[in-house]
Amino acid sequence: MKKISFFLAICAIGIMNVCCTQQEPEFRSVICNADGTVTFRYKNPFAKDVQVDVQFAGKNPMTKVSDDVWEATLGPAAPDMYPYNFVVDGVSIMDPHCPQYFPNEGFKNSLLEIPAAEGQSLPHDIKDVPHGKVEYIHYYSQSLKATNHAIVYLPPTYDAKNTEKKYPVFYLISGTTDTEEVYYKVGRMNYILDNLLAEGKAKEMIIVLPYGNPTKLLYNAPQNPMFMGDVFSNDLINDLMPYIEKNYLTINDRDHRAIGGFSRGGNQGLSNGLRNLDKFSYLCSYSSFTSNNIPDVYDNAEETNKKINLFWLGIGTDDFLYGTSRDYLEFLDQKGIRTAKVYTDDKFGHTWMNAKYFLDITLRLLFNPEASAEAMENSEPTLAATGKEEPFTPGVMARLFPRPIISPEYGTDSITFRFKAPDAAKVSLLLENGESLPMTKEDEEVWSIKTGQNTYETFKYCFDVDGTLVADPSNMYLSPDKGFKYSIASHPAAPYNFASMGDIAHGKVSYNLNNHTATYFPPVCGEEPVLIELIPGDDDTMESWFKAGGADAIADQLIAEGKASPCILTTDHEFAKNAKQELHVLKASDYSTWNERRKALEDLLTKTK
Repeated sequence: MKKISFFLAICAIGIMNVCCTQQEPEFRSVICNADGTVTFRYKNPFAKDVQVDVQFAGKNPMTKVSDDVWEATLGPAAPDMYPYNFVVDGVSIMDPHCPQYFPNEGFKNSLLEIPAAEGQSLPHDIKDVPHGKVEYIHYYSQSLKATNHAIVYLPPTYDAKNTEKKYPVFYLISGTTDTEEVYYKVGRMNYILDNLLAEGKAKEMIIVLPYGNPTKLLYNAPQNPMFMGDVFSNDLINDLMPYIEKNYLTINDRDHRAIGGFSRGGNQGLSNGLRNLDKFSYLCSYSSFTSNNIPDVYDNAEETNKKINLFWLGIGTDDFLYGTSRDYLEFLDQKGIRTAKVYTDDKFGHTWMNAKYFLDITLRLLFNPEASAEAMENSEPTLAATGKEEPFTPGVMARLFPRPIISPEYGTDSITFRFKAPDAAKVSLLLENGESLPMTKEDEEVWSIKTGQNTYETFKYCFDVDGTLVADPSNMYLSPDKGFKYSIASHPAAPYNFASMGDIAHGKVSYNLNNHTATYFPPVCGEEPVLIELIPGDDDTMESWFKAGGADAIADQLIAEGKASPCILTTDHEFAKNAKQELHVLKASDYSTWNERRKALEDLLTKTK
């Protein structure tokens, strides 16, 4: 097999990772101009045709302005955050120079921020205010018979030691194909609430971001999840909520629980809220609707209205779901169900620009019954039907979300990778260990390779398509590198894979957004836990030791097996330096691959037992 340096290959084909970017600090891939336009730049000497696809302008051609640089200026556009990608010879790729990306099960987009004019601000801006913490959690789900995950936002005043102060909880769910990270990294729920709290415009609360498609976590899950019933709802009510209420300082009654979401998450939020009015009294739908056949709810409006403090629905009139959502609003009016309604027509329809806008409005109302009642009393009326609304049908769903390509597909002793590139002349699988494996066309559009190498390792990889590196668009797991972002392959039966751990206790990874550090805390800490400082590599971010390195998974399993003592793993140098106990240090730069780094961490944890 042809073996090349994994990072040297990137420089050789002209798509620079952060090391190469440091050699060329003048190159900027996105420039926000004073007139509201945006100049996009892409570097690739091998490309024959390049387009930029951005949500405010659609797909547009780029012009080659030098031997390896393509450029296009688009807009003007309103200040906001917009997903975008480059289309290189028919293949969509993220911007290899952009640190921000859109987490998703399928498509891979980068994120553009057009700032507000001087003296103005946007709800999601990162301001000089107290910031809450964001924690990544894992928990064993009896509903799934597998380990699930979620994200938890804790407000700035949250102190686990102050058990006298408890908080209401908002369960906030992302949309179809979104991961649990999207309302954090794209929806900016944490910064929106930080800013509102600093201005006294919202109540303090915990926000929980569940993963809306948990069947995807199951090894060999059925292609039609309908056969498994409503797994998400069972997990939410029977597993996630009990976990949150056991592990966090929560107020556990219906007046202090809210639920909502965007798109599919809005449907899931309304459905679970209306079916569990003994548990939730604040319901929010962003660009969505739900079933009009929920027993004892719609036909008993007087009792239903008494139980709901806020029933809030927002939709864009240019949203492809507008017709069905409008019909649902009219249905609620006919049944006598009180609601608050908000419409937009300037945020490109079914987009995260709308999702953020709706969230900013509702965060001001949650857990404030007086403000919620006023919002419903003064609500906009349901808009009359025009007859031009497009109904939401299975055909629309199939067009928007075609049957996905399965990659990677895990077998008993092999992994199959697939990539759709009908016009490519050559496609290779590039592995973290430096090997480049040629792929073959299995039909007119899809290239594939089945390999038994590294099957039970966790490793980074990407596709080399005629000299252009591309992350696997079918794989939801991305390595959070500073430059080009690789996909991560991890067989469900691989060591330290959460999927294979069974019912064990898990720690938490807490991200400190003020100093850009991450710290793992074990399930049970003890008085003097082992302390290890994890120093990221040059191309790593504060997430890398955990998302690419699996440090939290390694600690969880070794602690559960009694092979390691409770430990704290941190990238926070100041925290580590000021701690009282003995400090151990592990540098990513001392090892070539993440497998070597994982083995070093495993050895260190077992030696400090």
